[in-house]
Amino acid sequence: MLAVVVPVAVGLVVAAIALTLWRLLRGPGVMDRVLALDTLAINAIALVILFDILFGNAISFEAALLIAMMGFVGTAALCKFRLSGDVIE
Repeated sequence: MLAVVVPVAVGLVVAAIALTLWRLLRGPGVMDRVLALDTLAINAIALVILFDILFGNAISFEAALLIAMMGFVGTAALCKFRLSGDVIE
């Protein structure tokens, strides 16, 4: 059953990435684009984890953690820059 569910989930995550890229390009505002970048990071984490499950290795879980940390720091920095115009005060 896992051999059927994981490829379907990969396809759905790829569709979510495509829709998020559309929002990133067509977003009406800057904050919509920041949220799209954050959503892309979350979708990338899901894709890495699904590929790990599909291929049966656990080596890329560290990569998923790094993507999560970089996504959080990037989102926080972009929001701080948008609110105050400077990242480091």
